[in-house]
Amino acid sequence: MDPKPGGERTRFHSVFIFASLLVGLVILHISLLRLPYFWDEAGYYVPAAHDLLESGSLIPYSTPSNAHPPLVMAYLAVCWKIAGYAPVVTRMSMLGLAAFSLLGLFRLARRVANTKVAIASVFCTALYPVFFSQSSLAQVDLTVAGLTFWALLAYVEDRPWLTTLWFSLAVLAKETAILAPATLCLFELVETFLLIRKSWDADFKVGDLNAILRNRLSRVWVLALPLLPLLCWYAYHRLRTGFTFGNPEFFRYNVQATMHPLRILLALIMRIWQVTGYMNLYVLTFVAIAAMWLSPRLSSSANGAKTNAQNRRPRIELRTQFVFLSLIAVYALAMAVIGGAVLARYMLPVVPLEMIICVSTLWRRVPIWYGVIGLVLAAFAVGLFVNPPYGFSFEDNLAYRDFVIIHQHAEALLQERYPTARVLTAWPATGEITQTRLGYVNRPMQVLPIDNFTVDELAAASAMRSRFDVALVFSTKYQPPHPLLENWAAWGKLKSEYFGYHQDLHPLEAARVLGGQVVYSENRNGQWIAVIDTQSVQSASIAEPRENRLARH
Repeated sequence: MDPKPGGERTRFHSVFIFASLLVGLVILHISLLRLPYFWDEAGYYVPAAHDLLESGSLIPYSTPSNAHPPLVMAYLAVCWKIAGYAPVVTRMSMLGLAAFSLLGLFRLARRVANTKVAIASVFCTALYPVFFSQSSLAQVDLTVAGLTFWALLAYVEDRPWLTTLWFSLAVLAKETAILAPATLCLFELVETFLLIRKSWDADFKVGDLNAILRNRLSRVWVLALPLLPLLCWYAYHRLRTGFTFGNPEFFRYNVQATMHPLRILLALIMRIWQVTGYMNLYVLTFVAIAAMWLSPRLSSSANGAKTNAQNRRPRIELRTQFVFLSLIAVYALAMAVIGGAVLARYMLPVVPLEMIICVSTLWRRVPIWYGVIGLVLAAFAVGLFVNPPYGFSFEDNLAYRDFVIIHQHAEALLQERYPTARVLTAWPATGEITQTRLGYVNRPMQVLPIDNFTVDELAAASAMRSRFDVALVFSTKYQPPHPLLENWAAWGKLKSEYFGYHQDLHPLEAARVLGGQVVYSENRNGQWIAVIDTQSVQSASIAEPRENRLARH
């Protein structure tokens, strides 16, 4: 284990590492920096931050409040105040938080393992598709992860008040961050109980035991303090809105509708998969498990005076591993119980902890461990561009870029060819074509919103054909060409019942139901979008080759 760094040298190294990480992230994300806002960015976080910028209100008014604490939105508002409101400013600001998060992970991994493990863990985390895609998106979970890494660093260094500070900032970024200090509180209490039991059978002096217990209980108290700013925020939110945990629909979707035993079990399995195998993470997990069959390697500083065990490369302290595994287990269980959408980004505070343990295992046991890390990085790079053979959220790899690009093309055509049309579409396109600040259109358009593009929704909309002129239909969920479990009807039923799964009608089928004509369509890596004219058919538009239409927009 590397010695604990300190002083001016540590600060200089941290600044250098942060600058290097930021430059690297900007280079890797250079083609993404000017993309308009995507999905939950457009639906909540950017409007909430913009409201704060314009009015100073911590409670958003242009979108229903979800009761998320305002730290990240306040950070974005400050960045926009300094550099101007633009997607590139937002992306660069979030990359700064991503670099800061990776610096915290590096410091934590170096403290519990060593510099080599820290470097490899940072590379794996930065290139992991979920972390990579979230790095430039204006959402809160990556920031929570970074602040949690810094808090855990302070915790393992036994710096209690700094631990409280970092955890308090984390809960002000998102309420679910309270899971980490709560887990550590429980861990400390269990350790204290075991210590008391051990003292019954050992020759402990009463004074020594009392001193140890006072120290333990003070650590528990310090870990409980981050709950205070969260309670203050909820009290303020209730005072201003009348709701404690966000608007009723948000609370129903994320809490009330998830409390079914079978749904919790299924979500728990999905959470375990997200921590161990999702987006090619299984490559790292598998090789780390396989490495356990190998003996620990000799340390480079080994000498004959030491025993054989002392000559071996050290593992991460068992207590630290138990802390990490406890956090992973609590997050997996809690996120299986709450959260209507089982999004992988919710697990970002703990997935890198699993990576640290796996990388340390490879470093300790595998002769060419750096080659194995190269294989893992290659798998993550593939995962960024190649969609998996199962459904996933577009935001979990570069599929979100494809989504944004095809929406830009289609909505530019709407603006040019149907500037005054009433548009039938679903969220998030409803926001994209009505809010110019999201970066898709120059003028707001009239919208008739529907929930999705299933046959039932479109059939109901066709009865209201006089209320819209064109329809903008698109894939709201990824449907693999040959999905796993595609012939298991029971699984499809469970997804529909508990996780809101549905199948969107493809453009020609949708046009048939709506009684219109597809005048524009685009497909990109398994996603599609189309404009359907339900009022008139422009023969020139239909006859025009699709390639020409795409090139013009």
